[in-house]
Amino acid sequence: MTLLKSEKLNMKYSILFFIFLFGILLSMNANLSMAESKDKLVYIVPIENEVERGLEAFLVRSTNEAIEAGADHIVFEIDTPGGRVDSASQIAKLLQSLEIDSTSYIVNEALSAGSYIALNTDNIYMNKQATMGASGVITGDGNAADKKAQSAWVAAMKSAAESNNRDPIYAEAMANAEIDLPDLGAPKGEFLTLGPNDAVEIGYAEGIVNNRVALLDKLDLSEATIVETETSLAEGVARFVTNPVVIPILLSVASLGLIVELYSPGFGVAGTMGVASLILFFYGHIIAGLAGMEALVLLIIGILLIIAEFFVVGGILGILGSLSVLGSLFMAGYDFTQMAISIGIALVVAIVAAVFLFRSIGKNKGLFNKLVLQDRSTTVRGYISTHNREELVGLSGVTLTPLRPSGVATVNNERLDVVSQGEFIERDRKIEVVYVEGIRIVVREKINEEN
Repeated sequence: MTLLKSEKLNMKYSILFFIFLFGILLSMNANLSMAESKDKLVYIVPIENEVERGLEAFLVRSTNEAIEAGADHIVFEIDTPGGRVDSASQIAKLLQSLEIDSTSYIVNEALSAGSYIALNTDNIYMNKQATMGASGVITGDGNAADKKAQSAWVAAMKSAAESNNRDPIYAEAMANAEIDLPDLGAPKGEFLTLGPNDAVEIGYAEGIVNNRVALLDKLDLSEATIVETETSLAEGVARFVTNPVVIPILLSVASLGLIVELYSPGFGVAGTMGVASLILFFYGHIIAGLAGMEALVLLIIGILLIIAEFFVVGGILGILGSLSVLGSLFMAGYDFTQMAISIGIALVVAIVAAVFLFRSIGKNKGLFNKLVLQDRSTTVRGYISTHNREELVGLSGVTLTPLRPSGVATVNNERLDVVSQGEFIERDRKIEVVYVEGIRIVVREKINEEN
C-alpha cells in the first residue's frame, strides 16, 4: 500500500516537471521569435499621388537606402489614382529586381498604373475600404490609347500577375474591358476594380488590415525596427515639375513673363517669374534624372545667341538661339509628344500676349524702346528730303506736251514736270500751279483767259 502511494506521488511530480519544462520551452521559443523580430529592419516607402518620373527617382533612392541598410522587408504604402505607363514600367523593373521581400499595402486606392505597381510586389494587403484595378490606358487628352499600346499594357499586367503566382485573367480584366466578369462587378465593357474581399477571394490580396500595425503583425514584423522614408524637398519639386499638367503651365508662364518684360521699363516681376519658371523646369527635370547638364548648356548657349542677335545684323543668331532653346527643352523632357504639346501651348500664349501688348501699349515701351530706333526725320524737326517748290504756287505757265494727266510745261520760263488735277489738258494751253506736294507740281487749265 505504501509502495503504491509512492509511485503515484512520483508520477504526479513527473507530470508537473514535464509541464514546467514545456512552459520553459514555449517561453524560450517566444523570446527567440521576439528577438528575431526585433533584429529585423523594415522600410516603409509611400507611393502617393500621380505616378510620374519624379516618383520613380524617389523610389530608386528609397530602395537603394533600404538595400544599403540591410533591410529585411520593404512595405510600399500605396494611394495613387495612377499616372504614366512609362514611369510605372520603370518602377516595375525596379521592384522586380529587388532581392528584399516586398509588400504593397493599399491604403486607399491603387488604380491604373498603381495596380500594376502593386502586382509587382511579393504580397498585397488592403485596407478594408481600399480598391485596386481600373487600369485601362488613356492618352494625355483623355482618349483611349491605340491598339498597339493597349496590347502591350495588357501583356505587362498579365506578366506582373503571373510573376507572383496570381491568376492573370483578373489582371487582364483590369486593363481590357472586353473581358466579361459580371460576378466581380465587371461585365463586358467595363474595367475590373477589386475591393478587398474580392481581392482576397481570388488570391490577389493576402489579407485585409485596418492599419500599419495590423499589417506588420500579419507579416510577423510587429517588433521590427521601422524606417519611414519621405520625399525630400528637391524630390518634391521634381515630382511637381515633371507632372504632365504642370509642364505646359510652367513653360507658358516663362514665355508670358519674358514677352511682358519686353514691354515693361526695366526688369521687373514679369521677367523674374519667366526666368524662375524656366529655371524651375530644368531644375526639376535634372533632379528627376530626365535632363543632364548637356540640356542646361544648350539652353545657356541658346539664350546667349538670342541676346547677341540684338547687336548683330542678319537674324541667323536669333534663329540658332531659338532652335537651341527648343532643343534643350526637348532634351529635358521624357516624352517627345508631351513636350511638343507643352511647347506649342507656350508659343500660342506668347503670340497672343505679344499681339495684345503691341496693340494696347505699342512698341515704344520697355526693352523695345532701347532696341528699336525710334527717331524719324520730319519737316517739323527741320529735315527736308527734297527741295519743296512752294514758290511756284499761283504762277502761270504753258503746257509743252498734253497732260494725261502728267506732262511737261514751262512755268516762269522753267521747264517742269507737272500733273493736272485729273483732267486732260491739250498742248500750248495756259495753266496755273494750284499746289505743290513734295516733287509733285499740280496744275489746272486757265479757262477764263484766251490762249
